[in-house]
Amino acid sequence: MTMQTTIAAPQAPVVPPRSRLRPLGQSEVRITGGFWGDRQAVNAAGTLVHIGSRLESEGWLPNFDLAVAGTLPEGRRGREFSDSEVYKYLEALAWEIGRTSDPALEERFRAVVARVAAAQEPDGYLNTMFGRPGQGARWSDLEWGHELYCLGHLFQAAVARARTRPGADDGLLEIARRAADLVCREFGPDGRDGICGHAEVEVGLAELARVTGEHRYLEQARLFIERHGRGTLRDIEWGRKYFQDDIPVRDAEVLRGHAVRANYLSAGATDVAVDTGDTGLLDALRRQWERTVARRTYVTGGQGSHHQDEAFGEDWELPADRAYSETCAGVGSIMFAWRLLLAGGDPRHADLIERTLYNVVATSPAPDGRSFFYANTLHQRVPGVPADPDATSPRASSSLRAPWFEVSCCPPNVARTLASLDAYLATSDDEGVQLHQYAPATVRTTLDDGRAIAFDVETDYPASGRIRVISRADAATGAPWTLALRVPSWAEGARLRVTPVAGPAEEREAKPGAVEVRRAFRAGDVVELELPMAPRLTAPDERIDAVRGCLVIERGPEVFALESADLGPAGVDDVADVALAPGTTPVERDGRIWIAVVPHGRSDAAWPYADAGGQPQEAASVDVPLVPYHEWAERGPSTMRVWIPAST
Repeated sequence: MTMQTTIAAPQAPVVPPRSRLRPLGQSEVRITGGFWGDRQAVNAAGTLVHIGSRLESEGWLPNFDLAVAGTLPEGRRGREFSDSEVYKYLEALAWEIGRTSDPALEERFRAVVARVAAAQEPDGYLNTMFGRPGQGARWSDLEWGHELYCLGHLFQAAVARARTRPGADDGLLEIARRAADLVCREFGPDGRDGICGHAEVEVGLAELARVTGEHRYLEQARLFIERHGRGTLRDIEWGRKYFQDDIPVRDAEVLRGHAVRANYLSAGATDVAVDTGDTGLLDALRRQWERTVARRTYVTGGQGSHHQDEAFGEDWELPADRAYSETCAGVGSIMFAWRLLLAGGDPRHADLIERTLYNVVATSPAPDGRSFFYANTLHQRVPGVPADPDATSPRASSSLRAPWFEVSCCPPNVARTLASLDAYLATSDDEGVQLHQYAPATVRTTLDDGRAIAFDVETDYPASGRIRVISRADAATGAPWTLALRVPSWAEGARLRVTPVAGPAEEREAKPGAVEVRRAFRAGDVVELELPMAPRLTAPDERIDAVRGCLVIERGPEVFALESADLGPAGVDDVADVALAPGTTPVERDGRIWIAVVPHGRSDAAWPYADAGGQPQEAASVDVPLVPYHEWAERGPSTMRVWIPAST
């Protein structure tokens, strides 16, 4: 694999020192509007304010003040991992400050860091749940205590701050370094032979090593990765696979166990594999990703089909109505896929990122950014109950979006993802720049050899499939460079057109994968990619028993859903009472996607099974509209389904 050495660290969450592709950070790529620009604006104005308020009112941030006052454990509120939500919030603030330079956010950031810093112990230990009189001893509950998990999020917050404001005097990076030094002393080669029950410290340590140049942090991350699969954690009712402690990482064939833990561990393992040149480990992770995507991933990109343990099911175990598809698992999947994309450049990793962004990350927050889905069902059988705006909800409710959860990992995870999203759009290599996600944006960067590249992206994607890239500068000394555009796997029939300011236009087919244009670009040259956006019917693999005989409607990267609110023309009020009409084809009109459905009619029979040879009742078909899945449940309680039975 050809590796590239990074000259200057971009303002990005993931910056491997050597990789196939170099991420372009916030100072090089800026989303300027459109679908994702709107969501970034809501994230800044709504979500970050909401999270900050809830961290205060729920007591999770005041826990640090109690630690300073010496009054813990009395008065402590929140679960054992509540510290981590404060750190994710800090990370989100850091990326948003990097994006907007908002002075009010800067003031808030520094105030929160000061409260965290005051609670750190002289040896670097930092946790509000353990280590004081009346609390459990440090590191006494590695299965469930989440101490190392919390520190992993602290490290990621410090990395975000160091990347966006190098040399800042708030002290967060020093806090992280002291804590990381303690972890290395406690869990290094001569220390405790243990791991955390919730992977996260691995990815935090690896990225902290990249920021600080401290090799010990990378080595500690490697040790944690290698210790997984030895059975060092106590066995539990769901087995050690819940913690990914059943099989060594490099020997596994597929992601398994708790879906968030599995993805975080895989992301950290990819960092370790890339930074240590461990091609065997990297190949194993690619193999696991392949099978997980092929057999254990929902059509939305969501992952995790078990509610009880928030875990992956077995191959093909993907029930729509029991889909857990935790929002945080979607974020973790993006983290894993992005690292694999940087390592190898395979556009399929960007395909999954796009699918997950539009159908998991965008689905979780409400339009005002102040309530969220924790889990993302694909079939709501019973209309949900509106959440009390002042209450804290059980974590696994997928009824309607709720403002806060007892386990509230998802809101700050969404916040940090959206705040840093600019850094997931594009990369560069020795030959040029690659666009992986599409949004209105400006791109200004310099290749390692000094070639300056400047272009704008104009698009209303996914409303339409047209992406226009306009060069804003002449190629330095007339040297050519390569612009690569991802063509999604669903985009059969895509076309590419190059219109230079001088010379004839060129047009050609753009097959799924990536299409390249190499030229000495001049200011005003236009490269236009046209993706086919007609709605399409998608069938499941027949081995997915739960949705056999059903179809889903997609358009571009978006999955669509049928909601009971739109069934008035069919004369029914429940999505269970209709099926797709025979031979129906989805059509687009009046800005919506429409399908023809056939009402089932209701039966009062005492037995829900009948002779297979019987003649089905004929009914006239009716056209009904669909909604993008990320917009479902925005009109109040409803039933909903993504997979719709097909009439025979």
